[in-house]
Amino acid sequence: MRVLAVFVCAAVTLGDAPRARVPLLQQNDPRIAAALEPIRARHRFPALGGAIVTSKGLSAMAVTGVRKAGTDVAAMPDDLWHLGSDTKAMTAAWIAKIVGGGKLTWESTIGTVMPKETADAPDAFRNITLLQLLSHRAGLVANINWREASRSAAKPREQRLAAVGIAAATKLSSVPGSKYEYSNLGYVIAATMAEHVVDRAWEDEIKATIFDPLGMKSAGFGGLGTPGQIDQPWPHGGNGTPASDNGPLVDNPEVMGPAGTVHCSLADWAKFAADQLSGLEGHGVLFDAATYKRLHTPPFGGDYAFGWLAVERPWGAGTVYTHAGSNTMNFAVVWLAPLKDFAVLVTTNQGGAEAQQGTDDAAAALIQLQLSAK
Repeated sequence: MRVLAVFVCAAVTLGDAPRARVPLLQQNDPRIAAALEPIRARHRFPALGGAIVTSKGLSAMAVTGVRKAGTDVAAMPDDLWHLGSDTKAMTAAWIAKIVGGGKLTWESTIGTVMPKETADAPDAFRNITLLQLLSHRAGLVANINWREASRSAAKPREQRLAAVGIAAATKLSSVPGSKYEYSNLGYVIAATMAEHVVDRAWEDEIKATIFDPLGMKSAGFGGLGTPGQIDQPWPHGGNGTPASDNGPLVDNPEVMGPAGTVHCSLADWAKFAADQLSGLEGHGVLFDAATYKRLHTPPFGGDYAFGWLAVERPWGAGTVYTHAGSNTMNFAVVWLAPLKDFAVLVTTNQGGAEAQQGTDDAAAALIQLQLSAK
């Protein structure tokens, strides 16, 4: 079963440190573990996590393997996972909140929202709309020199303003609105526009408007774990070799946050997925039904909506929604099947092509498991 998305989270103890008791539903489900472990072993992943979700919430989950290759420190059900570009659907949801409040419209342009900051920018750049940015139709390059933007200021919000300036001085790769070109830069600029009108950083805003209402208490930003300690899944490169370091800074630069630095537990990611399912069924927590539909509808044709690819799959009885994410040291993929009222989530602490293939295999196994249980 091919599901791959093209780019487009009992008392347990870790060492001597006690850990909180994991709710029963968040413990390893033997059916999920049995489906995941052969795939993890075949692809030689350090760890592999997966969950089945319905509009009512987390149905079942499991995590197999170890936090760091070459150790026997087991990955735990309440561990955190880096979501990479699966952050984009969350960022788009936050911006939809601002649009709903009237401080932005989908047709708001970069130049109109930030006139002083873009006064010297080319008209073509200044006229790019929020809608184009969030659907990868802005004609922007995929990335800029993020380190340069990071060095410009101490705080990520200020760094993102610098990124807008760098982007304005970078030649567009196509005429805005003319074609689909996946761009992390587009999501960073869209978030900067939103930060500008609410006068608050994305990191604070997304917590207040998305994470807190959904009860996503584990959600945070950046790399995982305490530096030097194997207290969370350790990052691994595409060949399965552990990264030399771990911790909050072992990630893409903070300036890129809106495009892909969220981390959380599988159980908390499931809360976001469940709300997406509920919303598409007309009873979500975050928005009215029309807004959920808008967020899942490609505005310019094609298959990319707002942090979601909308594709047809027979197993989903029609349109399903998916996205994958990676910071090159972790990989995560989500599939929503609203017409079947379920979603699957898959995570691993390894990056690269093998991780993409293996998480695809795991997603297919969980989809089949859910369908066979109906």
